[in-house]
Amino acid sequence: MWQDEYRNIVNIDYSGVVIGKMKSKYEDRDGMEWLEMDVRELTFENNSFDVAIDKGTMDAMMAVKGDVWNPPPQVVDDCTREIDEAIRVLRPGGIFIYLTFGQPHFRKRFLTREGTTLEIKQLGEAFHYYLYVLRLD
Repeated sequence: MWQDEYRNIVNIDYSGVVIGKMKSKYEDRDGMEWLEMDVRELTFENNSFDVAIDKGTMDAMMAVKGDVWNPPPQVVDDCTREIDEAIRVLRPGGIFIYLTFGQPHFRKRFLTREGTTLEIKQLGEAFHYYLYVLRLD
């Protein structure tokens, strides 16, 4: 995104080690900010962003042993809280983008929300991945 001239990018991760490494690696890139934060409890104010992107966070939270059709309550709570927080910090008309190999029957339960429109695109040929676009109405 930065190479495509986006200059107001806020990156978060719960790992201080990751944030430290990324700050160091990209210290020369004006317009990028790196913050240690839990996606389930964002410290941003309401209506702070136009777009939020998840690439791997929900997947990591869902990577637990057990029945993928009936995930443990903690997984359901974590994934629900991530989307709740994303919606909270998005401005009206904002967009949440989620790219994953996670098939719709495992992800739609978290992304289907009142006051939003969910679009799902299947991408790829041999191996499919999915682009979920959740738009706030």
